[in-house]
Amino acid sequence: MDQDVLIFEVSENNFPTLVLGNSHKLPVLACFLNVSSGPCAAQEMTLDKLAREFAGRFIFAKIDVAEQASLRQQYHIEQVPTMLVFQGGKVSRVEMGQLQEDEARSLLAELGIFHPSDRMREEARLKHLSGDTQGAILLLTEAIRQHPGNLRVALDMVQIFIDIAELDSARSLFQRLPPALQESDVGMSLKGQMTVAGFAAGTDGLAVLQQRVTDNQDDHQARFELAVCLLAQHDSQGAMDELLQIIAKAPEFKDGAARELLIGVINTIKPNNPQLASDYQRQLGRLLAS
Repeated sequence: MDQDVLIFEVSENNFPTLVLGNSHKLPVLACFLNVSSGPCAAQEMTLDKLAREFAGRFIFAKIDVAEQASLRQQYHIEQVPTMLVFQGGKVSRVEMGQLQEDEARSLLAELGIFHPSDRMREEARLKHLSGDTQGAILLLTEAIRQHPGNLRVALDMVQIFIDIAELDSARSLFQRLPPALQESDVGMSLKGQMTVAGFAAGTDGLAVLQQRVTDNQDDHQARFELAVCLLAQHDSQGAMDELLQIIAKAPEFKDGAARELLIGVINTIKPNNPQLASDYQRQLGRLLAS
């Protein structure tokens, strides 16, 4: 029998039962939300999705701060969304601000709520990073066999195909994924990587382009292609340095192609490296203002 999806609207009256009482049986993720807030709406959608995916394994309790001012005051909620994790009748963890889906999944995993295939994905990632790419592919193949519904495994496989320059295999697998997954943040990142890798494959290659730039510092086409090759090898900082040099000398090169690509790279690295993104954003701003 399918487990019940445990999503509740919580008020001051039912809080002792739905949150405190139930937290002795299951983890309760009590999220303080403002219905007019975009981040709150996104947080609610993420936790709603996960509560359905992991039906019966945790409780998602939604608390509207506009209607439940006493609960907001009692738990000292200063910003929304804020999530309190209740276990055994007590708060075991506090998360302020919006959690992305991967962050929410990591939190659930720490609570013992995860798919075995996700643990296999992590093992595969470590194998790939250590150079055992074939072992990673075999592990992901087994993960998708055990849990066909976990399409994140397929995304991981696409990433590996991109990394080992098997672009036809990457595109073929990616195109078989549901449109919503293709348009997700991870999907869009993979799509961008495939575009860059495809462009890089059509160049003379990294070594030749580096020599061309060394021989002629004003060969902006070679420098632009070099930046693309560096991006294909995940050297974002090296690519941005090359693009800045083009913008400094020829800002309108190919109708601003270097500027557009640099902005795209900055936006891509910003979630994981905001300091580096901010640094290059400032350098770009100074060049454009000069």
